[in-house]
Amino acid sequence: MFRDDTKVIRIGNRVIGGGNPILIQSMTNTKTEDVKNTVDQILRLEEAGCEIIRCTVNTEEAAKAVADIKKQIHIPLVADIHFDYKLAIAAIEYGADKIRINPGNIGGIEQVKAVVEKAKEHSVPIRVGVNSGSLEKELVAKYNGVTAEGIVESALDKVRIVEECGYDNMVISIKSSDVLMCVKAHELIAGKTPYPLHVGITEAGTLLRGNIKSGIGLGLILHQGIGDTIRVSLTGDPVQEIISAKMILKTLGLRKGGIEVVSCPTCGRTSIDLIGLANKVEELVSHYEHLNIKVAVMGCVVNGPGEAKEADIGIAGGKQEGLLIKKGEIIRKLKEEEFIPVLREELDNWQ
Repeated sequence: MFRDDTKVIRIGNRVIGGGNPILIQSMTNTKTEDVKNTVDQILRLEEAGCEIIRCTVNTEEAAKAVADIKKQIHIPLVADIHFDYKLAIAAIEYGADKIRINPGNIGGIEQVKAVVEKAKEHSVPIRVGVNSGSLEKELVAKYNGVTAEGIVESALDKVRIVEECGYDNMVISIKSSDVLMCVKAHELIAGKTPYPLHVGITEAGTLLRGNIKSGIGLGLILHQGIGDTIRVSLTGDPVQEIISAKMILKTLGLRKGGIEVVSCPTCGRTSIDLIGLANKVEELVSHYEHLNIKVAVMGCVVNGPGEAKEADIGIAGGKQEGLLIKKGEIIRKLKEEEFIPVLREELDNWQ
């Protein structure tokens, strides 16, 4: 089921599915029961553009902390639970906007029914999650290994369990660290279920490796019209996940707004600190989400002026100086130390 046709699901004060905008999600890496540090991290994530946050609930104290955390944040909170169905029930009672469970490891059918009844009572959606690393032995044997087909069969079996408990307020998540397996699994499941899909490449890795794997995997999935929420899973500061997710959505044309920066890779003709300049410009433009323009940062006079003229505003470097080009016209010559202050002034007064 492609995103325009999926079931609409409400998560706190947001909705997904049915053609609604794809939302960006992340997960805290603090101890959830440490309310102050958890809230501080969520507020940083909110500022970066996170729209749904997930916290692990692996203790009774963590479940209780959900109530205090929710009072201090502004985005929906998802409680991530494994193995203990009582923690799922507690998280709902303490105000979680959605719970993430795997019905296969939460206990028997009676435990699943108890969680579903509590979710139904509070109108809390259930994210049914299956990862390739936790695929049942029977399905590994059936498909001669961990496969996309096995992941999909496992997920649909878990969905059926919840449906048989009389509940259809669900989101599905099927993840793998194998990019092409993950892509194939999403292609297979998209035509077999009406529920929104949360998309991500799990355990993608460190900043470089994780961004490349997530960019390729999410790009292939989202470009086919599949996916309603996304997470870029990186080993590091979760704020980086939000920055990467926004870039993926903008690159695919699935999100508008914010400044696009283009910069040349540098070569022996470069006579300014273009690498440092480009990084400073990236940091600068992150504060202008309301502007939908292109900024060019070019390093020499060979291609620089031409490329900068194609942007809304740009700098084409020379020897410790450069040209400021705006809407195709050369405006003035700048000293290198003037680049950032002048660009900031232009963005502040952009019309």
